[in-house]
Amino acid sequence: MLLELVVENYAVVERVRVRFGRGLNLLTGETGSGKSILVDALSLLYGGRASADTVRSGADRSRVSAIFEAPSSPEFRGFLDRHGLETEESELLLEREIQSNGKSRAFISSRPVTAAVLRELAPFLGDIHGQHDQQELFLPDSQLELLDAFAQSANLLSPLAAVHQRWRQTSEALEELDRSEQEKLRLADLWRFQRQEIEDAALSPNEDANLEAERRILLNVARLQESASSAYDVLYDAESSALSLIRQARRRLEDLCRIDGSLQDTCDALTPAEIAITEAAHNLSHYLGKLESDPARLESVESRLALIEKLKRKYGHSVEEILAFLGTVRGSLVALETTSERRAQLDAERAQLARDYETLAAQLSRLRQDAARKLEKAVKTELASLAMAGTEFTVGFESTPWSPRGIDRIRFLVSANTGELPRPLEKVASGGELSRLALALKTCTALRPSGARDAVPRTLVFDEVDTGIGGRTAEAVARRLKKLSTNHQVLCVTHLPQIAAYADQHFAVEKKSSNGRTIATIDSLSSPGRTREIARMLSGDQLTQEALKHAEQLIKSATRPLPDQLQ
Repeated sequence: MLLELVVENYAVVERVRVRFGRGLNLLTGETGSGKSILVDALSLLYGGRASADTVRSGADRSRVSAIFEAPSSPEFRGFLDRHGLETEESELLLEREIQSNGKSRAFISSRPVTAAVLRELAPFLGDIHGQHDQQELFLPDSQLELLDAFAQSANLLSPLAAVHQRWRQTSEALEELDRSEQEKLRLADLWRFQRQEIEDAALSPNEDANLEAERRILLNVARLQESASSAYDVLYDAESSALSLIRQARRRLEDLCRIDGSLQDTCDALTPAEIAITEAAHNLSHYLGKLESDPARLESVESRLALIEKLKRKYGHSVEEILAFLGTVRGSLVALETTSERRAQLDAERAQLARDYETLAAQLSRLRQDAARKLEKAVKTELASLAMAGTEFTVGFESTPWSPRGIDRIRFLVSANTGELPRPLEKVASGGELSRLALALKTCTALRPSGARDAVPRTLVFDEVDTGIGGRTAEAVARRLKKLSTNHQVLCVTHLPQIAAYADQHFAVEKKSSNGRTIATIDSLSSPGRTREIARMLSGDQLTQEALKHAEQLIKSATRPLPDQLQ
């Protein structure tokens, strides 16, 4: 249940805070006063699309927040667990912020979430039905979605969609296999040649870098010998070599230490240097012993590098890329050799998935047809209570190609006049009839197919469901909304006094001027205020005693018990 809604800097709303109650909550006001703006703001918390155009002029952002009474269902607890969310004292805080640059942020219990998470949460909290939704009733997909909601077919729809996806993927894999087999057969000889050429080279990782290093050495043997010999002489072999000089210095320091022991550390520091120079000299001696000119080896290295360069031009910029290409070619040849086995495997898998799909689709179709018969009866009963007694409502079925939603295409068929054959909804329903049909269908989907009330109350929002109706029909709609509000919280935007009279909580929306700006305000009406507002709806701005008396009579009539067919 929606407990509180706060809207800031949204369209013409500067800031409003509304506390809603149980039962039937009515919003009334002049046309263009901003009643539907509140519904649009609430839709943002249900994951609706955000637009920078809704940010109030002069503001850098708009903000919508609401406090809901948290549902107690296990499914809702599962939703919270999946997203790592928590409620606070059985209340759920939702927030949505839209910046003037079009970016938006959403929060649940002060934790950032995506709009998609809000859309996933929305069915647990409520449902918004506006004039756009009425037009969507003309669409077969929307009609099927409504029937599935009534039939509670989610436990079949999910596995059916999964099987259909796998069946389609398997079918596409088979088509690709057949389409590419001829091309792969033409490429097989080339792949075999490429594989043989690379395998004959017997490459090893990093081989090209190692060979380049060896080539540089072989090309510069004389220079390396000269430099190494010179370094060896300076370090070790010359009369005044570094080693000789360090040894002389160490002997002098040893003489000093016999007199002044404080220089012992300095003397000892020369020992590692002497050892390091000795090791360096020995390494140079060993290095010189290995250096020799080898024209044959140089030719062999250059020949090997030329082969690697040739393979690089064909198969990659490095030895690693060449070896990776070899792996790809080998995989292609293995796949080609196992094509027949792969095709047989895919054929068997597709056949099994097709059988699974047909089984699930048939179960879903039977469930829908059973639910359709119940829905027809329920809608007919609802329409009778909405001053459309005698209206025929049927659900027509047609077979369609396989899809994630099954094999059924449905159409809502209506006959508002006795003796007329039912025809598609969009061809026969007037604006007023469509509003009542929408209300009847919305009411039926809030009921279990068995007739038992939904165990989880939700917030049902109707934006101008009274379009195109009046008089006794308006009163019938009001009584239907009132009855629906005994099990769910109902928020309704209306222009009709007959509906407003049934409100448990009545809110008036009004546009005012403040500091040269137009703002929308919303006030909760007391009993006298309700009477004046309904009188205004009856007579306009000029309140008359007759309008006030009529308003009082409407409110008094609304307190009478509902007719038996609505109990």
